[in-house]
Order: sequence, then C-alpha cells, then structure tokens
Amino acid sequence: MNWTNLAEKNVAITGGACGIGLAVAKGFAEVGANVILADFAEEQGAQAIEEISSLGSGEAVFVRCDVTSKADVENMVATAVERFGRLDVLVNNAGINVPRLLVDPTGKEELTEEIWDKVFAVNVKGQFLCAQAAARAMLADGKGGVLINMSSESGMEGSEGQSVYAATKAANQNLTRSWAKELGNKGIRVVGVAPGIMEATSMRSDTYEESLAYTRGISVEELRSKDGSSIPLGRSGKLSEVSDLVVFLASDRASYLHGTTVNISGGKSRG
Repeated sequence: MNWTNLAEKNVAITGGACGIGLAVAKGFAEVGANVILADFAEEQGAQAIEEISSLGSGEAVFVRCDVTSKADVENMVATAVERFGRLDVLVNNAGINVPRLLVDPTGKEELTEEIWDKVFAVNVKGQFLCAQAAARAMLADGKGGVLINMSSESGMEGSEGQSVYAATKAANQNLTRSWAKELGNKGIRVVGVAPGIMEATSMRSDTYEESLAYTRGISVEELRSKDGSSIPLGRSGKLSEVSDLVVFLASDRASYLHGTTVNISGGKSRG
C-alpha cells in the first residue's frame, strides 16, 4: 500500500497546466490518484495531461476553467463528480502576480485599478468560488474532503512592487483559517501551503522579470543573481518539494493539520 493511501482519490488542481500546479498534479498521479487538471490554457493543459497520464494508475482529465467564472468552476466540480463519483481534494493553486509600484513618477509601472481588480479576482475571488463549489460537493455526499489553499511565504509581504499580490496572499491565509473553523466539524480539512522563492518556470517571462526588476530598482541581471542568496538553505526551492508537501497534506498522514498554512521557503520568513 502506498504510504499516502491516496490511490483512487479524486483531486482537482486549478492552474494545473504548468508551474507549481503541474508539479502537484504529477505528484498526485504518482501515488495513484485521479487528477482533474483545471486551467484556462487549453493547449498547455492537453500537453500536461499527456505528461502525467503515464505516471500512475489513476486517470487524468483536463477541464478548461477560468477560476473567476462561477459557471466554469461549477463545471469543473461537476466534471469531477460525474467522471469519478466524488471530489476528495481541491488544490486552490491558480494565481497571478503583476508587479507594480503604488506610485511611479514615470507612469511606467504604476498600480492601476484594473490591475488591482484583476489580481484580486484571480487570487481571492477564484479561491472563494472554487472552495465553495468543492465544499458543497464534499458535503453533499457526506464523506468530507480536503481543501488546500496556495498562498506565499510571509517574506513576500515586504517585497517592493508586489503590494497587491501580497494583499491577496494574506487574504488567502486568512480564508484558510476562517474556512477551517466553519468546515472542520463537517469532515472537511482546510490547510494552506506558502511557497517561497522557487526555481524558475516557463511562467516567469521576460516581461514579468523586467517589471519586477524595475519596481525593485535593480537590473534584470541583478534580479536573477539574487535568487536564492537571501535563503538560509542557500538555494531556491524545487517544484517537486512543494508537490511532496501538498500530497502529504492531502493524505490521512496529515489528518490533524487543519486551519494552518505551512511555509516551504528554505528558512526564509522575512524580507
């Protein structure tokens, strides 16, 4: 028997087509879980399904989902229930970051109402819609389940140019605590995962790095050279390490972990 005992469990992962989401999907596939990969990027999603389908004994399906759309989210959960009978785990992973300064005299990278609304829509409203739809399905069959909310390590709160992102991730951690109090006695565990600085993925575009470097007043080259330098363990985290943690938290081995957010940041916790 696999140590996690997650074989044949049904796991939905939002933002699962690439980055941390894809790594987490692979982790669940490797222990025999059925994976519902939800993302708005259909081409990447199809490629991701090919990657993870051969990793374990479970099945993998892709569902196009914009987490800011209630209809899309409800379709994601309905697909899981119709295809596999129920939903056991939701990994609320979808999120975006748009580095912007509160005030930029040049006007180049100043935070706008449009960007503020967009980041909150994906990072906060999206988690709310997904958690609500998943919890309803879990409560309907009376067998409980696990909700895992992704946020960020606390050092993000002090990073220049990322105030709106930090605000949304603080909201995610508070939602984890609030939903845990509401759902715990109904058989649904709610936990959070807060990754720190991770290895670069295809999601980290040149445009993103240019904006982030500008808001910090450094060059792109300086930005890249700093990755890992402020971390006590001396390196960036691996996506597989985040995946291992998420899989553990979803398993019965973590059955008394509830209402808390676990930092996975190599010891970095401030600044």
